[in-house]
Amino acid sequence: MSADLQQFLTPTRFIDADHTAVMAYAHTHSVGAKTDSDKAIRLYYRVRDDFRYNPYSLDLSIKGMQASTVLANGEGWCVNKAVLLTACCRALVIPARLGFADVVNHLTSEKLLKVMKSNVFKWHGYSSIFLNNQWVKATPAFNIELCEKAGIHPLEFDGMHDSIYHEFDKAGNKHMEYQHFRGEHADLPLKEMTETFKRDYAFNASEPMPTENFHDAVAREHASSQRTKL
Repeated sequence: MSADLQQFLTPTRFIDADHTAVMAYAHTHSVGAKTDSDKAIRLYYRVRDDFRYNPYSLDLSIKGMQASTVLANGEGWCVNKAVLLTACCRALVIPARLGFADVVNHLTSEKLLKVMKSNVFKWHGYSSIFLNNQWVKATPAFNIELCEKAGIHPLEFDGMHDSIYHEFDKAGNKHMEYQHFRGEHADLPLKEMTETFKRDYAFNASEPMPTENFHDAVAREHASSQRTKL
């Protein structure tokens, strides 16, 4: 392994790949996989679907953003899930790092839009995994259950091609639009993220988020929009 890649294998404050629970999860769900690609693919789908996407679970504390905490909570938002997938890859000695982008979510829920006062999601997080001598983007954010409720395409990952948000949903409505990428990092730039959130969003990141079940709200809004079209 080259020295350049070593930093993407090392446990960090947030990507705590050496945590006992993270290591156990990674090894358990990669049993039988023979190549790094096979291991990464298995981990991608486990993190995507074992952990419910919940943007209301925002906890910007150091502990709240650690991979081991996400594992214990069983849910998280896009950055949480990317941190966990990245940690799991490192636990299996697969180089991985965190990538970020600003995206426009044209189908964001009414409640989330009310909280954020914007449909631009800054610091959207994904994992970047080094497989077959190239970096490949993997976005495990939306679990399959949520995709079915929202009428959006689930993101697949084959270890060869970038897995990033779809531009349109199943009905052909505009869904996700990438504005620009913020680069890829060996660890979570929490301070920079928090400063951006405080500056650009109306809500106070230290205050409690809505307690409503996000999946139920999405399903209700999607059903309502379908009835309107009919």
